[in-house]
Amino acid sequence: MSEEKPVKVNKLPINPESDMPIRGRFPSWLHRNLPKGGNLFQTGGILSKYRLNTVCEEAKCPNRFECYSNKTATFLALGKECTRNCGFCAIDFSKTPKAPEADEPERIALSCKELGLKHAVITMVARDDLPDGGAGHIAATIHAIRKECPAITVEVLTSDFSGQEEALDKVLAAKPDVFNHNIETVRSLSPRVRHKATYDRTLFVLKKVKDSGLAGFVKSGLMVGLGETPKEVCETIDDLHAAGCEIITIGQYLQADHRKLLVKEFVPPSQFEAYAEYGHSRGIKKMYCGPFVRSSYHAHEVHIN
Repeated sequence: MSEEKPVKVNKLPINPESDMPIRGRFPSWLHRNLPKGGNLFQTGGILSKYRLNTVCEEAKCPNRFECYSNKTATFLALGKECTRNCGFCAIDFSKTPKAPEADEPERIALSCKELGLKHAVITMVARDDLPDGGAGHIAATIHAIRKECPAITVEVLTSDFSGQEEALDKVLAAKPDVFNHNIETVRSLSPRVRHKATYDRTLFVLKKVKDSGLAGFVKSGLMVGLGETPKEVCETIDDLHAAGCEIITIGQYLQADHRKLLVKEFVPPSQFEAYAEYGHSRGIKKMYCGPFVRSSYHAHEVHIN
């Protein structure tokens, strides 16, 4: 990861007339076979039964078929309309989303039980329209899961709650086993990639979580392929480590639809390996880096070993 020997990335060619990347086929490492097995449909059936949203579907995650086949999913709480319109995210935007469903925490808990989950991941849309940003609802979901499934471990992936410490305290009081809040990208690209969240506020949230001692692990993640440099990614890893992160995920950004930010480069597996090596050298306990890695991909593995 030295500056003298930069790792080559697969940059997309530029159209000289439009100054935009020319679209083409995905590189070989971004092709994968569809999983087989009946669990794919069984998982979908259970989620439909309890009328639940998943980030797998709403964010068009490339791993959703694999995860469903393994009878797991990442629950999307507080509806499926977000009050932020980030440049990378496929989730629908609304300034006035529907009110939270009071029984959703219990429905998520019952779904966890029927799926036989050992580790549940709860993410959320940003709800800047709510006084506490939805923090109370997330805390209630943690409590509901633990009541229904006492042995389960719970991971939450939250918004920054607009920096409201009181809201953050509500979630921390429920003592999640893993607290995740994504930084999403490097500092220089953050204003363009994120709608309201800021790079420094994310670091503030993560440090507060770490300092509280109320979460088992502190986690964050970012995407690459948006035009960042390897040096910037390493600086972000350093910043996350300083904020108290013990787990970092790094994955390839893929454009969800034509309205979202364009992919600037396809990062090869060797570069992800280099990022993982750098993170471990800086003291990060768990580095999950790869083209298909997402925030909750194989999230249960943090409790193995």
